[in-house]
Amino acid sequence: MSPTGSSTRVPRLIAAGAAALFLTAGSAACSAEPAEQAAPARPAAATASPSPKASEAAPPSPSAPPAPSTAAPAPSTAPRTAADTPAVEPAADGPLKGKVVVVDPGHNTHNNEHAAEINRQVDIGTGRKECDTTGTETNSGYAEATFSLDVAHRLRAVLQSRGARVVLTHDGDRPYGPCVTERADIGNKAHGDAAVSIHADGSDVGHRGFHVILPAAVHAGRADTSAIVGPSKELGARIAGNFVRVTGSAPSNYIGGGTGLDTRSDLGGLNLSTIPKVFIECGNMRDPQDAALLTDAAWREKAAQGIADGITDFLRG
Repeated sequence: MSPTGSSTRVPRLIAAGAAALFLTAGSAACSAEPAEQAAPARPAAATASPSPKASEAAPPSPSAPPAPSTAAPAPSTAPRTAADTPAVEPAADGPLKGKVVVVDPGHNTHNNEHAAEINRQVDIGTGRKECDTTGTETNSGYAEATFSLDVAHRLRAVLQSRGARVVLTHDGDRPYGPCVTERADIGNKAHGDAAVSIHADGSDVGHRGFHVILPAAVHAGRADTSAIVGPSKELGARIAGNFVRVTGSAPSNYIGGGTGLDTRSDLGGLNLSTIPKVFIECGNMRDPQDAALLTDAAWREKAAQGIADGITDFLRG
């Protein structure tokens, strides 16, 4: 569903061929939980969102056609490891000096080895959901969890170079998870100034583009997003605008009505957050054209840069 409410600082989308630009009042250029699934164990999302996967939707049909022979040849799938982007101290000076950014790499490559643990139900305020899910993958087997951790490492490096302290919810060093509730708690306890959860979708072939998921207004059980709905909407708009600008990717053609933004109330990682937070679905792993981008290391570097630029714009006001 498209975002609700309005803000004079939230950019308007202007179509420009395959890409789009966002304009923001006062700024020249603004840009899951399981948000995907390709694994049969992934349950369907209980949400009005039209995205088949958008953070926990039904897994893509096993009969989805393979990538056509005209698809881009053998893109680089080598993930960036922790050794490639060490968790160094933030730059002494920079535009984000004194800021704390929480980066949440979606899923975990070992989740499929711990079905009982990740299927355990946890309270997300509006109901109960799985602790975590396996995530989706491309037709060639490149896992969303591998993608999300790689982009997280690249994003951390950029943010640290700008002076931010970066907190990862996990660094590929856990046997599974963490659960969506713990992912939110890690950000809350870190008193982050902003948080982003990195994902890639698992929708139908022909569904292309990225979208940013914003928290809905929720006040139920442990969940109370009243203080973060507005700031999160601004954060999401800044990330979306910069993601378009840096990567050249267009907003989703199947969710968000062309805005690149979607609002949801069924994601524990958002419902339980007390700091401004969004999810970004960087593209659709099940579409051959999007998959060629997601599996390309150079494009992933651009994705990290676009997300970092959006966070920087948000934190600098």
